[in-house]
Amino acid sequence: MFKEDRAKRVYQYLVNFGMYRPNRQTKEIYEKLVEQKVWGKVQSIFVKYKKLWRGPDIPIYIFPFEPHRKSKEKKSGVSFPDKLFLFIGHIEDDKEIEALFIHEYHHVCRIHNQKKQIEEYTLLDSIIMEGLAEHAVKQYCGKQYNAYWCQMYKEKELLKYWEEDFKENLNILKTEKLHDSLLFGLGPHPDMIGYCLGYYLVSNYLNQRNLADIRLFKSDSRVFIQSILDDE
Repeated sequence: MFKEDRAKRVYQYLVNFGMYRPNRQTKEIYEKLVEQKVWGKVQSIFVKYKKLWRGPDIPIYIFPFEPHRKSKEKKSGVSFPDKLFLFIGHIEDDKEIEALFIHEYHHVCRIHNQKKQIEEYTLLDSIIMEGLAEHAVKQYCGKQYNAYWCQMYKEKELLKYWEEDFKENLNILKTEKLHDSLLFGLGPHPDMIGYCLGYYLVSNYLNQRNLADIRLFKSDSRVFIQSILDDE
């Protein structure tokens, strides 16, 4: 990705995921990241999980996080098959940085193991990918480091949205507009509903099983919804 895109378009895309805009506040964040030696810490975390997950050797780009008035989030990221970006704000707990890295690098490892083009990914693939990444965060950092959206909705609500919005749209492609609307909860859809549903589905599946990370990277997305389909 980005090979033929103009710099302005790439920058705007990254801004949507938390990339900083130049101002006094983000300059202070950058200076704090330097003081905390965040680049070195991330490198150590990368070495750890690259070995543990037999993951690919990719470049990691770290930038200040753009704080939002409507959100308490202090970090975010976005990953691609051949690179990942981490956007980090004022964070004192190094485990928060590790949790962010785990989530994004888990995506990279799963993409490498799934052996298909990004354009071929479906809504089901996307929600399961998000759920698996946060399950890894819980496994290695603890539940307290899970993203806020993991517990946004109760089971009854999730099952309602599953029936009404997701069940019949699992095969829509990543390139289709409805994909992001359901995944992120845009327009009339509840905020982050696809992410939360993915975490719910993965948790239900793994609560009854003890599977190695390597196996989960290779598992087809449909195995994680078999139990909910069987219950219907």
